[in-house]
Amino acid sequence: MENSRESEVTVNFSDRRNFATVLRSDLKETFFADDPFQEFRNEPPKRRTIKIFQYCVPMLEWLPKYNFQFFRYDFLAGITIASLAIPQGISYAKLAEIPPIIGLYSSFIPPFVYAVFGTSKYLAVGTIAASSLLIASTIKEKVSPDEDPTLYLNLVFTTAFCTGILQTILGVLRLGILVDFLSHSTITGFMGGTATIISLQQLKGFLGLKQFTTKTNVVSVLKAVFKFRHQWRWESALLGIIFLSFLLFTVQLRKKKPQLFWVSAVAPMVTVVIGCIIAYFADGDKHGIHTVGPLKKGLNPISIYDLNFNSAYIMAPIKAGLLTGILATTEGIAIGRSFAMKRNEQTDGNKEMIAFGLMNLVGSFTSCYLTTGPFSKTAVNFNAGARTPMANVVMALCMMLILLFLAPVFRYTPQVALSAIITVAMLGLIKYDEVYHLYKVDKFDFCICMAAFLGVIFITMDMGLMISVCLSIVRALLYVARPATCKLGNIPNSALYRDVEQYPAASGVPGIIVLQLGSPIYFANCIYLKERIMRWVRDEQGNPNSKTADIEHVLLDLGGVTTIDMTGIETLVEIRRNILAKGIKMGIINPRINVLEKMMLSKFVDLIGKESIFLSVEDAVKTCQFSLNQSPQKGDS
Repeated sequence: MENSRESEVTVNFSDRRNFATVLRSDLKETFFADDPFQEFRNEPPKRRTIKIFQYCVPMLEWLPKYNFQFFRYDFLAGITIASLAIPQGISYAKLAEIPPIIGLYSSFIPPFVYAVFGTSKYLAVGTIAASSLLIASTIKEKVSPDEDPTLYLNLVFTTAFCTGILQTILGVLRLGILVDFLSHSTITGFMGGTATIISLQQLKGFLGLKQFTTKTNVVSVLKAVFKFRHQWRWESALLGIIFLSFLLFTVQLRKKKPQLFWVSAVAPMVTVVIGCIIAYFADGDKHGIHTVGPLKKGLNPISIYDLNFNSAYIMAPIKAGLLTGILATTEGIAIGRSFAMKRNEQTDGNKEMIAFGLMNLVGSFTSCYLTTGPFSKTAVNFNAGARTPMANVVMALCMMLILLFLAPVFRYTPQVALSAIITVAMLGLIKYDEVYHLYKVDKFDFCICMAAFLGVIFITMDMGLMISVCLSIVRALLYVARPATCKLGNIPNSALYRDVEQYPAASGVPGIIVLQLGSPIYFANCIYLKERIMRWVRDEQGNPNSKTADIEHVLLDLGGVTTIDMTGIETLVEIRRNILAKGIKMGIINPRINVLEKMMLSKFVDLIGKESIFLSVEDAVKTCQFSLNQSPQKGDS
């Protein structure tokens, strides 16, 4: 037995890696898990330099391969999303309570920037409703858009600047991990709550109201609707119902016949054009059909000198930039990845953050507010057959022509038409099926989702988001503080050891208890792990029907333990001392390199003995069985 033991592969107790090696490994896994430079590390210097430039500026990678075949698809896709960008730009600017022309400006400059630095072939750049409303609700806490519209607009530009700085820093430092705290459940609940609030706010446009509340919770919105009921106009409501019915019909048509996606894509533009004609010939303002008002011709004016960093106001743009930046980044990256996966392609999240950051920085200098990759435009871009980011360039060129020649035409756009467009877009963001799926699969995820939803509609958008994120963090802390542990048993007629709760047929080994720890061992969970291990021992010793009731060996499988701190090592020492007092020996199975190095440095390996550290569960059990067979049985005289 000893000879066979000596012939087996044993635990590697090699010298500890030096500090530089450990640091380099940790930094690589933290910030460069995808190892982006691996593919051209061994290239000649000139070729490597070209590859690095292509990596930093993705346009340099696809543009040399560009051809007319790609352009045909991109041209059609660009024109299609441009027709959607016009009504969306005006509508979402209305949500942000800024001049409608700013919404059109925001679809001109940022797409050019994204085409140069973005990695998604299908993502279409534009403004989004949730961020528009979040910006308005945050900036209005400091400045009223009605009382001081110039200062309010300057703070909106400053918000875009703050967002751009945040996104660029996150991308350059490869800190996309921070965005991961917005879980799928949080995003689903937040978007659903935001869509509900935005839809209810459109009652102002549907009913032709001139006055309304500045608050975003559902109670305040509904109170305002009935408080100003003397302003209700049936003409506006009737026109709104017609527009809403038409848009909903095109959405249903797209679902039943996906090949007709273009019908729903151009429907908002058709609604705007028809609305303009009706408002112009029927003199809509006299009948309660309010229009967006004058839109001046011309390209984006420079706004770099309008950025406001006055200490009396700066906290509002910083707060809005932080919230909308994280939200827009998460949504944009998730949307880009989801459509890339449909073609078995990939996007680089960190480069996407840099692209978003740069286009918001440049946008803040050129009279644009926050932009990212909205789902609706990206879906249309994908279905229209876009092949490269050139579709964004085509859209931007179309917007340039609109701004130069046709912008004043849209002054007659009815507010009720924009309300109908926004409502239909928002209804698509309320994912009832996903919420029900969360409820069936994971009740805690469902609670996180509902916390975001209810917080948004009953308190404020930022509070709803923060409550949900806090719940997500609490859940993560619970996983950390109460890690999974289980008892392993042998699967009959095999050398496999698995969780006895999951595999009831797995049986314990007489005199030996094998416990598996599945998380890092450190100060936050040490007390729990010690108490849980001791409870396993007590439970086995107190169970007369257990094969392992007469325990002589406790084996801890650390294969799933990625790291350990000094408190964790001291805990293992204390566990060993406690069970040794009961006449039980402790063994360690398969410690990973980080764990083993710290055990060696802390002299824990010397304390427990190298012979008590094993490479596998099977190896440990065989050694302990050999020891049990060689030692006198308990109770023998």
